[in-house]
Amino acid sequence: MIVIHHNPACGTSRNVLAIIRASGTEPVVIDYLTEGWTRPQLLALLAAADLTPRQALRRSKSPAAELGLLEEGVTDAQILEAMLAYPVLVNRPIVASPRGVRLCRPSETVLPMLERPPVGPLFKEDGQMILNEEGRIVE
Repeated sequence: MIVIHHNPACGTSRNVLAIIRASGTEPVVIDYLTEGWTRPQLLALLAAADLTPRQALRRSKSPAAELGLLEEGVTDAQILEAMLAYPVLVNRPIVASPRGVRLCRPSETVLPMLERPPVGPLFKEDGQMILNEEGRIVE
C-alpha cells in the first residue's frame, strides 16, 4: 500500500500521483489541505522521513514569511504548531510506502519507493523526461 499526502493544486504532487499510478498501484490519496494534520500523524511522518519541521516547511507560495517562520530563532516546535494550524506550510507531497517515507520533491524521488517501475515515458511537470519508454531513468 502506498499513501500520498497530496495537494491537488501542486504540479509536483499531481506528477508524483501520476507516477505512482503509472506503476500499477492505486494509492490512498490524502488531501491534507482539506483533512489537516494531527500532531501525532505529522510527528510520525516527519520522523519516518527523517525531517525536522524546519526541513519540511514550505517556504514559497505559503504564509511562512508572513507568519514570521523564516526568521532566525524560530524553533521547530513553533513551526510544528504553525503547520498544524496551516496545513499548507508542509511541503509536499509526502509519500509512505513499504520502502519508507519521503518528501518527494523533485517528483522522480518517488521512483525508488515503488514496488514495480512505472511504464514510461514519464515527464516532470516542466516537461523534462524522467523515465524513457524502456523504463530507464533519464539523467
